[in-house]
Amino acid sequence: MKALHLSGTRFDIATEYPRPEPLPGEVLVRVVRAGVCETDLQLIQGYMGFEGVLGHEFVGFAESGRFADQRVVAEINCSCWKCDTCRSGLPTHCPDRTVLGILGHDGAFAEYIAVPEQNLHTVPESLSTDEAVFVEPLAAAYQILKQGLAERGQSVVVLGDGRLGNLCAQVLADFGCNVLVVGKHDRKLNVLREINSEIKTTLLEDATPSRDADVVVDCTGSSTGLPTALQHVKPWGTVVLKTTVAGEQTLALAPIVIDEVRVVGSRCGPFGDALDGLQSGRIKVKPLITERFGLDQAVEALKLTSNQPVLKVLLDVSAE
Repeated sequence: MKALHLSGTRFDIATEYPRPEPLPGEVLVRVVRAGVCETDLQLIQGYMGFEGVLGHEFVGFAESGRFADQRVVAEINCSCWKCDTCRSGLPTHCPDRTVLGILGHDGAFAEYIAVPEQNLHTVPESLSTDEAVFVEPLAAAYQILKQGLAERGQSVVVLGDGRLGNLCAQVLADFGCNVLVVGKHDRKLNVLREINSEIKTTLLEDATPSRDADVVVDCTGSSTGLPTALQHVKPWGTVVLKTTVAGEQTLALAPIVIDEVRVVGSRCGPFGDALDGLQSGRIKVKPLITERFGLDQAVEALKLTSNQPVLKVLLDVSAE
């Protein structure tokens, strides 16, 4: 089969990559569409030292099992469900987990992917495949609420006008927060304004840090995100880190201590909430789609996403 394979920082299309053999409890999924994510861009820079097929945001058709012939999306953490961590209700932190396209498990920039059946969710008929591609990153946005990191009526600054920043802003605004998005690209911010005019936006160069935000969410994809967040959050406020960056980061920790700021990591989230947000129409994602490529053009798709201020780039892998 065809697949986009990463080795070190080199990535290319393999035309005769072995079709995955599902392990016990896994099913084969024929990939229809996949989305390029910031994590993919960090992986090709050496983040996690991953080697294999990239891609973890996707929609496909299950080839077998109880979801056979149905459109599905998949949670990306493949957990053991036997250890103390899994039993305690934290399977996404299973010490023996693999992660689709990120850690020890081939991903979805391929014609087929093997996925644990219990990770699969069916896509409602009312949702288009293009919308369903956003379930995984949208679930990550909803994780902020699941962790109880924001309250209705609070002032929230979202740093970053990209894919995840847009989704986090929509989710938090829909929840009832007063949201300001700080970004570098007026065109991207304009997409958000057209989606929800109640979300305030400003360019980074025009933003005046005032240390009065209850919550700051870092979606910058940059090592500068946390230092910038500390310029906006108020004492006893919360900084939510959504950014994963390849390489080492250095930061003076004194401001965190002095202002008694809570810094919290936030990662994967609830697929059910994401599917509901999309199906209800409260969260709009189609305006984020910037470009689309075939699987044969996946290298060009990643290079474009890395080098141009685009929002969402999709890969059309196979016919629906």
